[in-house]
Amino acid sequence: MKKVLFVISLLLSLYNASSQTCEEFIDAIKSENYGTTYNSYTSDAISKVTFYEVNENYSTYYFAIVCFKRNYSYGCTEYIYQVASNTKIKYSMNYLDSAGKAFWNYIEPYSDNLECSPDLN
Repeated sequence: MKKVLFVISLLLSLYNASSQTCEEFIDAIKSENYGTTYNSYTSDAISKVTFYEVNENYSTYYFAIVCFKRNYSYGCTEYIYQVASNTKIKYSMNYLDSAGKAFWNYIEPYSDNLECSPDLN
């Protein structure tokens, strides 16, 4: 319950909107913040992961936007995860060995925080 209230208050305080789609939330994070991107050229599933640090009302929030490769296409589909402050460093130290394994270990456990991620289970 605390997570749901936190996410709702975050969305309202960051963008003054009563309802916002995941795509709109991704666009807002990307347009108003600078991120650090880790490209995964050899991964079958993950194209890149970009981490954002958002400061709002004396609080810091951390997000990862994961771009999953599409079958038979050069594009990718983006999903956003609200992650912990140390997720970026953990992912960055492991993604070159296996971007998929780093994703499952350090980002996917946060998939329920925003309900903006695919159901991979």
